[in-house]
Amino acid sequence: MAFRFLPKEFNFFDLFNKQAQFAVDAAAMFTELVAKGAFAEEPVSKMREIEHQADDVAHDILNNLNKTFITPFDREDIHALASELDSVIDMIYTITNRMRVYKISGVNNDLVQFSSVIEKSVRTLATAVEGLRNSKHPKATQDACIEVNRLENVGDTMRDAILAKLFDTETNPIELIKWKEIFQFAEAVLDICEDVAHIVESILVKQA
Repeated sequence: MAFRFLPKEFNFFDLFNKQAQFAVDAAAMFTELVAKGAFAEEPVSKMREIEHQADDVAHDILNNLNKTFITPFDREDIHALASELDSVIDMIYTITNRMRVYKISGVNNDLVQFSSVIEKSVRTLATAVEGLRNSKHPKATQDACIEVNRLENVGDTMRDAILAKLFDTETNPIELIKWKEIFQFAEAVLDICEDVAHIVESILVKQA
């Protein structure tokens, strides 16, 4: 009888790309919902399903991390990358569900613009994650990380301008509280995307 003494190698890149694609799916759905101004139970349930599927991928990565002898880069970086990618999707779902809970309806043009920045950031982040497969040619991956960082700065500026306008024009304190939280959550998505980009950059440096 043959025995397997070493754990099987596991293709983490495939799961990272799958996880990043779920983030893209969530960001694209958020953009669509914001453009329609509709956050009813059915579309929020679809977003929740994306979030659950992404959770399963993150769990697969972390479970196999403990079973795999050879990993493509440091174990702590694999753990951090999986966790932060999952956080991107979790935050997008949190915003979507919070808008349902708050019974927000109608199109908010500021949020439409913000959702576009979020989707651009997430799509660029997916490019950076895909680039980890080819660490010997890191330029495109580095450029994607730089772009994610730039978009986070854009988000900071947008958030401050939007909140300033809200405090100047919104007379209903409850509505002010709702929208203030929504835009802070939206900017938090970009913060997490930047955190993921920093992890990718750190991996590239270690592999150089």
